[in-house]
Amino acid sequence: MEDLLPLGGRKIKNRLLIGTGKFASYPLMQKALEAAQPDIVTVALRRVDAGSKTDNILDFIPKSCLLMTNTSGARNADEAARIARLAKASGAGTWIKIEVVQDNKYLLPDNLETLKAVEILVKEGFTVLPYMSPDLSMAKRMAEAGAAAVMPLGAPIGSNRGVKTRELVNILIREIKIPVIVDAGLGSPSDACECMEMGCAAVLVNTAIAIAQDPANMARAFKDAVEAGRRAYLAGLPASGTEASASSPLTGFLRDDAFSR
Repeated sequence: MEDLLPLGGRKIKNRLLIGTGKFASYPLMQKALEAAQPDIVTVALRRVDAGSKTDNILDFIPKSCLLMTNTSGARNADEAARIARLAKASGAGTWIKIEVVQDNKYLLPDNLETLKAVEILVKEGFTVLPYMSPDLSMAKRMAEAGAAAVMPLGAPIGSNRGVKTRELVNILIREIKIPVIVDAGLGSPSDACECMEMGCAAVLVNTAIAIAQDPANMARAFKDAVEAGRRAYLAGLPASGTEASASSPLTGFLRDDAFSR
C-alpha cells in the first residue's frame, strides 16, 4: 500500500514540500520542481502576478502541484488574514501557510499572532498550516483551532543550520495529533532525512535547494533523503546503546582452550 499523508482533506504522496523563493530564475525553479515532483509548493502572494504574460511565477509551477500561499510579510494576525483573502481572490486557492513575523533579525514567528490568524482563517474555510516556534502549548491550541498541521522551525529561516530544535520537535511529534512538518533551517538532505527518521510527517525546504549550484539535482537529493528517512522510520529504527553488541555470537573457536587441543 502507498504511504500517503492525510493533510487538509487530501492524500499527499510526496512528503517533501518546496518553497519557491531565492531561485536565481523561474526556469531554474521549474527544473527543481520537475526533479522533485512535490505535491505541495509554497509561494509568496507578492510573487503572483496573474496578469503578467512574461513574469508570472505560476507559469513555471507544474500544474500537478497544489499551491499553498504563504503570508510572508505579515506582522500580525489581521495582516495574515488579509493576505490569505487576497490569495483566494487572485485564484491562488485556500491553502495558506501562515507566517507572522515581527522579529527582523532572526525572523522567528510570533506564536500568539499566528494562533489568532489560525482561528480567523479556519472559520473562513481556509486550510491553514502555521509556521511556528516549537512550543507544545501553542501547538495544541493551534490544533484545537483547526490547523491542518503545525510547522515548527528546525533553525532560523535560511540559516541552513539543520534541526537545532530537535528535542522540542520530538515533543510535538509525540503529543500533537495533527501532522508535524519541519519548516525552515534545513540545509542538507541529511537534515531532512533526520526529521523523517524522527517521525515528522513531512518537511518544507526552500533555501538549501534554491541556492545550490545545481538546484534540480539538490531537489532530487532532498526527495530521496525524505523517502529514505520515512522508510527507516516505518521500518523501526533500533535504539542506540552505550556498549558494544556483537553482530555474530562469539563461538567456541575463540576460547583459549580451543588452541590447546
